Amino acid sequence: MSLKLLAVGDMHLGRRPSRLPDDLADQGGAFSPAVAWSRLVEAAIEQGVDVVALAGDLVEREDDFYEAGRLLREGVERLAAAGIRVVGVAGNHDVKVLPRLVRALDDFELIGADGQWQAWRMEKQGESLTLWGWSFPRQQVLESPLAGQRFEREAGLNLGLLHCDRDQSGSHYAPVSSAELRGAGLDGWLLGHIHRPDALSVENPSGYLGSVSGMDPGEPGDRGPWLLEIERGRLASLQQWVLAPIRFEPLTLDLTELEEAEAVRSHLAEQLRELDTRIAQSFQPPAAVGLRITLAGRSRFGEQALAILEGECQGANDLSPGGGNSRYFIEKLIPAALPEIPLEALAERQNPAGLLARRLLLLDSEQAGEARSRLLAEGRERLKAQARDPRWQGLAEPALDDAAVAAWLRQAGLRLLEQMLRQQNKGEAA
Repeated sequence: MSLKLLAVGDMHLGRRPSRLPDDLADQGGAFSPAVAWSRLVEAAIEQGVDVVALAGDLVEREDDFYEAGRLLREGVERLAAAGIRVVGVAGNHDVKVLPRLVRALDDFELIGADGQWQAWRMEKQGESLTLWGWSFPRQQVLESPLAGQRFEREAGLNLGLLHCDRDQSGSHYAPVSSAELRGAGLDGWLLGHIHRPDALSVENPSGYLGSVSGMDPGEPGDRGPWLLEIERGRLASLQQWVLAPIRFEPLTLDLTELEEAEAVRSHLAEQLRELDTRIAQSFQPPAAVGLRITLAGRSRFGEQALAILEGECQGANDLSPGGGNSRYFIEKLIPAALPEIPLEALAERQNPAGLLARRLLLLDSEQAGEARSRLLAEGRERLKAQARDPRWQGLAEPALDDAAVAAWLRQAGLRLLEQMLRQQNKGEAA
């Protein structure tokens, strides 16, 4: 009989997902980490898990003490009632609030309080597990928690449970190096802090667990806890339970083969069927899937296809392919399709379209030097002026590094170029 450990990354109870359409935003709580936590607890009980280990940032912020405390308490009590032990470490987000919550939770065991390494042990019918944990003693920790640390291995499997910033020497959030992790002498590391999960495996059980549920398009793909099964003193299996209530997914539509603009609907539907078939295989499929769609390839229908898909973004249009129970919506459209005539050929024309083509080629040329720098600087000033508009005061300031500015200019330029070419074609036809 195996010993089952469910390792859980950043939960951030109290947070809500962003970039939802209006009809889903009204029920944003249905897609929150609290729902992921509830799904996790239910599955842990059904699957006979022995211990749930939480790798920090269980709670989003101090202000979430009451709501997050209630959600955490309800889950811990259900797990404890099923004979499942719950342990965890504090991260930089919950360094103050988690110890306060734990004092009111008899069945939650905090490991490594006050920044002191601590061993937590469990045995089950001859199987032994030791978790070595360290909790944030304050919100910012500039030194490595592993500096000068030596571990005296216990019997059975020995794993580290740590919230940290890996291979970021200047970080304020417990920087550690991959070399330190490898040299610690443990069988693996269950890490929190970075929301993108690593590709963990039995052969390589060290890395970031990832967030339990993606909260915005910057956190796409599979999200959920990881089940580790220990047999005969070694790790026998490791798998991710993909159970987040919402999922963000990038999708690329190549418009090159379109024979008419309307065909973009069937092209999207085909890709959605393939995506839905894959997502339906998840441990527990999401209730909603947000799509960030990039229009790529070469086509004379790029702008028309974009307009059709922009219509699909309005209201509560249901894009669901019908196979599963997940609701699909378009979170963002990125126009990156090129005109049928290559930019290099267009750039030779001595007209406004040619001038714009030359500017677009300049954006993608790292050797353009001063000319490209001037173009990006001018674009950055224009974008800053837009960002200062009072209508956007409630939004976070956009990132305007060179890559971001180039992306904005490229999107706008390609769309304008397509309009120019279509107008020219109409004029020639007349």
